[in-house]
Amino acid sequence: MSKTFRDWEPDQVWLLPPSLQDLVPAGHVGHFVREVVRNGLDLGAILESYGEERGYPPYHPGMMVALLLYAYSQGVYASRRIARGCEERLDFAAVTAMQRPDFRTISAFRKRHSEALRGLFVQVLRLCREAGLVRLGHVALDGTKIKANASKHKAMSYARMVEAEPKLAAEVAAWLKAAGQVDRAEDRRHGAERRGDEMPDWVASKERRLERIRDAKAALEAEAQAAAADKPSGRGKGPPSTPPGKAQRNFTDPQSRIMKTRDGFIQGFNAQAAVDATAQVIVAATVSNQASDGPHLEALVEQITTNLAAAPEQVSADAGYCSEDNLAALETRKIDAHIATGRQKHGTPAPQARPAQPQSRVAAMAAKLHAAGREGPYRLRKQVVEPVFGQIKQARGFRQFLRRGLAAVQSEWSLLCTVHNLLKLAAARRLPQPTMVVSA
Repeated sequence: MSKTFRDWEPDQVWLLPPSLQDLVPAGHVGHFVREVVRNGLDLGAILESYGEERGYPPYHPGMMVALLLYAYSQGVYASRRIARGCEERLDFAAVTAMQRPDFRTISAFRKRHSEALRGLFVQVLRLCREAGLVRLGHVALDGTKIKANASKHKAMSYARMVEAEPKLAAEVAAWLKAAGQVDRAEDRRHGAERRGDEMPDWVASKERRLERIRDAKAALEAEAQAAAADKPSGRGKGPPSTPPGKAQRNFTDPQSRIMKTRDGFIQGFNAQAAVDATAQVIVAATVSNQASDGPHLEALVEQITTNLAAAPEQVSADAGYCSEDNLAALETRKIDAHIATGRQKHGTPAPQARPAQPQSRVAAMAAKLHAAGREGPYRLRKQVVEPVFGQIKQARGFRQFLRRGLAAVQSEWSLLCTVHNLLKLAAARRLPQPTMVVSA
């Protein structure tokens, strides 16, 4: 007896149009993202930028925002891959209502509305607070280095610029002289029909490189002059306006910097996040081209207060944030600080203190952590903030910024953090509300 199978007719045309609810299962995160954008976010800053009625109607900005947020939640970041998802994936079709913007439209939308997209972070954060996912009982700070959209091999130090500029200038001058001789010889041979100002590609390439070196050298010198103006004059190895020889500038993304990571050196940025301990929601985020974490503590705490109109009760951070100024700033704000004063060693109850003055805040912090031991609030730091970076970089595969320039990178990081919080909000629909007991 033969087995009866269900019909399989790829060429069968649907008699009735499908519903969005039929494309992906009910409760899918794609539906959640779409409905949050439609009913939970204020897109006025984006909508107001469209004024003229001329031309073919553009895609609805709400659909484009939902598409970007959903694509980022699925680890799809490049505009070409997002456009391909609109053509090939049912979950993308459920978000866009089966519309298919091309990659140029997606890329242009993301660039045009960078600032407005950054503003979505605060809106989603406040939705998380309304859902009980943010309590500001304990907030952990940390930073992670992320590669820039530039190669570290395209960077040059100031010392190499000083050395290369005259050599390259002499080489270009010699080639221009040779090119002039060739032009004159050709004029004698072929007549003066040619303009005579055509430049061989090999000369133009060197000239462009020389221009870029000069621009980068001037930028480093301007930075050195600005830094010297902020500091009192003193003894130094050179004039105040001279950058150190090791100062580098990248030709592809001049605002990125060489930074050290556990896996070696990268050309990148320092992405910062403050994470609430209740449900690992990011409550403040920023990006810098400063490799050190310390200078970002006050800005992060201030951003938390601005975003949520309240300051955290406790703050924990690793030794990179420990300084007299930072501890004083938290003390002024009456925030209970738990900041490591040195690297933690195996077999010790708390991070070991750096050499410090006996009456300093750093010494007092070291004593405070030691007294609290392994069960003190500092233990929350790793389990609160580090998994967030793991979810962004490992689970959702974001390892390198796509855009260039500090402002564009800040917008991209803000969008990533917005999506992280949006996924926390989506998970809260299905899971019991988490609780976190904060030690005094």
